[in-house]
Amino acid sequence: MPPATPLRIAVDIGGTFTDIVLSRGEHIATAKLLTTPAAPERAMIEGILQVLADVGAQPQELDLLIHGTTLATNALIERKGAPTGLITNDGFRDVLAMGDEKRFDHYDLDLEKPKPLVPRRSRIGVRGRMRADGREHAPLDMDDVDRAIDTLRAQGVQALAIGLLHAYANPAHEQAVAARVRQRWPQASVCLSSEVCPEIREYERLATTVANAYVQPLMSRYLQALQQNLQALGMGCPLFLVTSGGGLTTLETACRFPIRLVESGPAGGASLSAWLARTLGLPHALSFDMGGTTAKICFITNGRAEQSRRFEVARAWKNLKGSGWPVRIPVTEMVEIGAGGGSIGRLDRLGRITMGPDSAGALPGPVCYGRGGQHPTVTDAQLLLARLDPQHFAGGRLRLDEDAARACVDDALARPQALDVTWAASGMIEIVEENMANAARVHAIERGQTPAQCTLIAFGGAAPLHAASMARRLEITRVVIPKDAGVGSAVGFLLSPLAFELVRSLYMDERELHLGKINGLLDELQSQASTIVRAGAPAADVLIRRWVDMRYRGQGHELTIELPAGALDAQAMLGLREDFEQRYERQYGLRIPGVALEFLNWTVAASAEGSAAAAGVPVACAATAAQPLGQHEVFDPQSGRWLPHAIYQREALVGGAFLAGPALVMEAQTTTVVPAGWRASLDGLGHLHLSQPDAPAGQFQGAL
Repeated sequence: MPPATPLRIAVDIGGTFTDIVLSRGEHIATAKLLTTPAAPERAMIEGILQVLADVGAQPQELDLLIHGTTLATNALIERKGAPTGLITNDGFRDVLAMGDEKRFDHYDLDLEKPKPLVPRRSRIGVRGRMRADGREHAPLDMDDVDRAIDTLRAQGVQALAIGLLHAYANPAHEQAVAARVRQRWPQASVCLSSEVCPEIREYERLATTVANAYVQPLMSRYLQALQQNLQALGMGCPLFLVTSGGGLTTLETACRFPIRLVESGPAGGASLSAWLARTLGLPHALSFDMGGTTAKICFITNGRAEQSRRFEVARAWKNLKGSGWPVRIPVTEMVEIGAGGGSIGRLDRLGRITMGPDSAGALPGPVCYGRGGQHPTVTDAQLLLARLDPQHFAGGRLRLDEDAARACVDDALARPQALDVTWAASGMIEIVEENMANAARVHAIERGQTPAQCTLIAFGGAAPLHAASMARRLEITRVVIPKDAGVGSAVGFLLSPLAFELVRSLYMDERELHLGKINGLLDELQSQASTIVRAGAPAADVLIRRWVDMRYRGQGHELTIELPAGALDAQAMLGLREDFEQRYERQYGLRIPGVALEFLNWTVAASAEGSAAAAGVPVACAATAAQPLGQHEVFDPQSGRWLPHAIYQREALVGGAFLAGPALVMEAQTTTVVPAGWRASLDGLGHLHLSQPDAPAGQFQGAL
């Protein structure tokens, strides 16, 4: 008897919507519910039960549950974590306040840097010191440690970060402090920098460790309570969490390192785009994920999303780099801005329309939701331009109030500027799209990319509405709207491998290499990462990838270069120099001959090979003209007129179907705008392709 097809569910809890995707073989069921901020698991469980009912399955039949959440991010942004203390070296308690002493806006006299998560009175120094090479300079003073424990306990601290100098080279002092804390204060939640972020640069290492400690009690309680609630419903399947780097990890690892979950939702979207780029053979793609609260933009090169180890949480000052709380974790390299369906429109002091970055979220939400919203949003504007069906929004679960949206836009934006309501709504869309396009342009410059050579992959509840216009602004001629685009990040969760990444600093000068020490470190990291992955997938083959951060001697920043497989030898190190110099020349336009290289951080990533879904094979389909269900008038900002748009239901289209704009392609979770002068076609895998008639033949034509 053949084995049963696995039943898997992915859940993405966002700031506005909670998306649920069920997968059983070729069968997919989806749901989109408004997030319940006071109890995020409520909408999650309701959605899970809904999709199970849609396929006639019981909770006991579920084989795997994958979850991505913004809870850790929100706790950091809203400063709602646990009271946290820090034990560090004597004389270094103010590292968190001093930071790197950089100003993110040199000419702003009112500049405010992010306040430390730990107040000064709860940052305590103890005597003792390790050197950068790992040797002990001064022994740890345990009397100081005992006094620090007593002081922090009396202050009501619940979580404790331990961050001592050069613990990445020798963690013995941190481990001794942790042992004493657990002995004398077992109720405290304890995080060591040598475990959370064993890398050079004290400020970023301490900031990451403190952030992990700050959210650990909250996340541990939430995840454990969630598991108990699911088990009470009969769901005894494994629960995996999505990490910021796009991999999956176990519940136990997520409770230990919750800081790695801060970008879990957006990372799922990048995983979807990377998978789709591989499937369709797209060497260059731009991932565009727009939901209710934010828009995320990420470059995909040769089927892989760009990765980084630097991230800032809660940029609070004009979205400028340096105005947020820095963390060093494996993260998908993307730009995220406050531009979503719930982004609020206002007039500034000069009477100009501005959009966001604040959002109406799920509660109260846009005015048209009828849940108490008082400010006009992007969703209200789209409704007034007739791009949304008020009777079938979010699969018909939410009826939209067009009259309320019209009155609000008129009061807040149109009448003060003597504008027609339609033009005010169009102006809102124009501004939010230009904000997103400008963010993409800046990100492209920073990454050395060219948007015009990319195919735009658009998903999320709002992105298909803006995709063609975004493509025009970025001089992109081809757009792909994936199957089930409205819940794209959750679909990406199902495509993500079980994975974990470890990094450790070990400084080496090219002229004095100790290959035995380097290979020993890489073997140790590989063993640790593989053990974590096998805990969630005992029978899986584990795939290993390795990288090193390199720079020219005397520089302060590095480039990350992938290492070859196997033990490193002299020949491999020569290859690394060439790889580095090629990358350096591509990014900065030159090489610096005669300068030695330095190696700083060594990274090993382990993943369960084959845990991601198969890419699928493009299927050739006969071209057939799609038949519209009807048409209605939609405002076209380019012409400034109301134009008749043909209406298509995406679920009714078959592979090979093609249509011409102006048109709206509607589906349960989103709507795609096909402007005049564009055409659309559905490939054999269910993905919708948009292109301009005069565009060159695309790479995906074979899939049609």
